[in-house]
Amino acid sequence: MPRLFGEEIMLREYKREDLKHIRKWVNDPEVVNNLSDIFLQPHTLDATEDFLNSVLKGTRQNTYCFVIADKESETYIGQIDLFNINWKNRYAEIGIVIGEEVNRGKGIGAEALRVLQEFAFNRLNMNRLEIKVHSYNTRAYQCYLKSGFIEEGRLRQIYYIHGSYFDTIVLSMLKNEFESKMQARPVVQQGVPVT
Repeated sequence: MPRLFGEEIMLREYKREDLKHIRKWVNDPEVVNNLSDIFLQPHTLDATEDFLNSVLKGTRQNTYCFVIADKESETYIGQIDLFNINWKNRYAEIGIVIGEEVNRGKGIGAEALRVLQEFAFNRLNMNRLEIKVHSYNTRAYQCYLKSGFIEEGRLRQIYYIHGSYFDTIVLSMLKNEFESKMQARPVVQQGVPVT
């Protein structure tokens, strides 16, 4: 699978040396409280290595896993995945994490989503992409809206954290919506603007 390029970032393959970057956030409550309950208990080094090994060996089924990295230095910034791919009905889910606070709020997540959308819709021929966010994660929610996702529903009070129940918001984007959004903006593909 080729690397995918945006203006400032790339989506690249995982490398063995990414382990140290993943370990920085995988047990950080500020990060994992915005993710799924697979992070409910501390993740051991072995568990993180098992995840990385499964990606490096290509054994994750119906999933495309990318590292979000600086375009010039290839330095790890975060991760973005297409998972639960349904090839018959042409849809997939997206998961994204930006590991360190210093890299948040800079548009990196929005750019990574745009690059992944281009890949999913125009290379894999997906028709629908879905992303979920807990209702208290307003920064991510605003990023997804800015990236063209449309809220289509809420799983009411499905997520419990810090003594309260929160909604999980389901957002989606269809291929024709992506195409309409991108007509007004040139897409950078493999470092070359496509007009």
